Amino acid sequence: QVQLVESGGGKVQPGGSLRLSCAASGFTFSNYAMNWYRQAPGQERELVAGISNIIMSTNYADSVKGRFTISRDNAKNTVYLQMNALKPEDTAVYYCNVRTSGIRHWGQGTQVTVSS
Repeated sequence: QVQLVESGGGKVQPGGSLRLSCAASGFTFSNYAMNWYRQAPGQERELVAGISNIIMSTNYADSVKGRFTISRDNAKNTVYLQMNALKPEDTAVYYCNVRTSGIRHWGQGTQVTVSS
């Protein structure tokens, strides 16, 4: 079955950087677009970034443009989220997401905390 396993979260000071990874299995990774979402306490889950499967076009939430970069390695079945210039408002649980056969799959999430 589809499995998504996120890693790389942690606590960082404002202005710092983190790199999240999501290892995927159970489907043909190179055939699907991949996304990163996040959910802060008391807020709805929101799309942070997405990357297509072949031409690897990307899209970002306005709040992270210029600071975050999504990428993928189809040989390793992994999608990444490089986060720079982190702000306290980036604090959230970050989730990897893929939609296959009309079903949205989620990982367990990784906590990112930006605080001094």
